[in-house]
Amino acid sequence: MSNVQPITPRVREAAPSDRGHARNPGLAFDADAIDSLKINRSAAERRVATLPGRRTVKKEWQAAWLLKAVQCIDLTTLSGDDTPGRVHRLCAKAQRPVREDLLEAMGVGNLEITTGAVCVYHNMVETAVKALEGTHIPVAAVSTGFPAGLSPLPLRIKEIEYSVAAGAKEIDIVIDRGLILGGHYRAVYDEMKAFREACGPAHVKAIIGAGDLGTLTNVAKASMACMMAGADFIKTSTGKEPVNATLPFALVMCRMIRAWHEMTGYRIGFKPAGGISQAKDALNYQFVMKEELGRPWLEPDLFRLGASSLLTDIERQLEHFVSGRYSAAHRHPMG
Repeated sequence: MSNVQPITPRVREAAPSDRGHARNPGLAFDADAIDSLKINRSAAERRVATLPGRRTVKKEWQAAWLLKAVQCIDLTTLSGDDTPGRVHRLCAKAQRPVREDLLEAMGVGNLEITTGAVCVYHNMVETAVKALEGTHIPVAAVSTGFPAGLSPLPLRIKEIEYSVAAGAKEIDIVIDRGLILGGHYRAVYDEMKAFREACGPAHVKAIIGAGDLGTLTNVAKASMACMMAGADFIKTSTGKEPVNATLPFALVMCRMIRAWHEMTGYRIGFKPAGGISQAKDALNYQFVMKEELGRPWLEPDLFRLGASSLLTDIERQLEHFVSGRYSAAHRHPMG
């Protein structure tokens, strides 16, 4: 391990919850701006299909990108059998996501590397907040009738308020996908405005459920309606849909974020979630962010990866970089 050359990744030491940009205030509803959106699916798919051949990083550069990916993970447990013990272990892993001997071998042991957040159901928010007390790691709560988003609107709003009161700093809401499929964009906008207001100071990630929307044009329209209503992040999926995060979804949503930034000057974050379990997947999403939006969108205030098992594979890749050997997954426990 001592033969490994130290790497110098641009790992930020500031708190992941710090925002270096103004929060998106939203705009008045503009039906024409949404109706005008059209996406060429075949062109989008061709674009992302060329990504692995055009973009690659190896050795210490790959290790640096993967360390950055760790900082952008929303370490997540959303199971029906979640317990306080499981959440405590997850929070411990969030504070020390990579084994210290690996960090020391790479020459970055002095950097306080943590995950971007811990994401749980509402009933585990207080448990996670207490477990993370004294750290800068925020707790994110899934809300608004997650994962379907079909409970009565007043209950969805109350659910947000309860999670914020319990200490959640980020709220992952789900939109009613049926409204998008029916072309009721104003209704999506109005609900999103109500969710944003209920969140108060907590940042809101709007889950559009891209895999349920049928077309990439609907993905673009849902993204724009949510940003127009004040979303801080747009997120692909709940992780419960038959189709979750994909690179075409990411490409379209990132281009909507770019269009919004060009139109208003405000930066919106992006979070792919669901089915992201391998380090190479994380790298591909990072490449999309870099190509489509630029360097600022590689930081955790504008980019998150919704995942649970991804961290294990990233640690295995980092150990391979250090030792030249792949280790068993049980050497990198999630807790």
